Amino acid sequence: MLDDTTFKTIIDSAPLISIDILLKKDNKILLGKRINKPAQGYFFSTGGRINKNESIDNAMARVVLNELNIELKSIPKFIGVFEHFYDDSIYENVSTHYVDITYEYEVKEIPDLPTEQHSEYKWFTINELLESKQVHDYTKDYFRN
Repeated sequence: MLDDTTFKTIIDSAPLISIDILLKKDNKILLGKRINKPAQGYFFSTGGRINKNESIDNAMARVVLNELNIELKSIPKFIGVFEHFYDDSIYENVSTHYVDITYEYEVKEIPDLPTEQHSEYKWFTINELLESKQVHDYTKDYFRN
């Protein structure tokens, strides 16, 4: 785990590499309303950053377990690589740049969801999320052709 000063320096100096998981059930996508900056208050896909010396597969399994309380049973479908640029971060006067690797994972049932990162969760059809002002544009980008 990085100390606060080191993490702030990294966010201020370099892009973060993250994994986002689009959880799909019955042709709907689960989004969580973000508690923290960036994108605070918006519905967004769940995800997290890749740690140094952590493989993408291990990061994906960790993120899915931590963010969704789900153990991966199969390999998620690769969606693409996206860039996210934010004017803010968890630190004052520090912007954030993410290089995001996005996957889709389909489930039949959903466990109790953690609330450390998201204040609420909601299922959206693709059309609903594309039209919603509550869904962040970067999440909408995953579904635009």
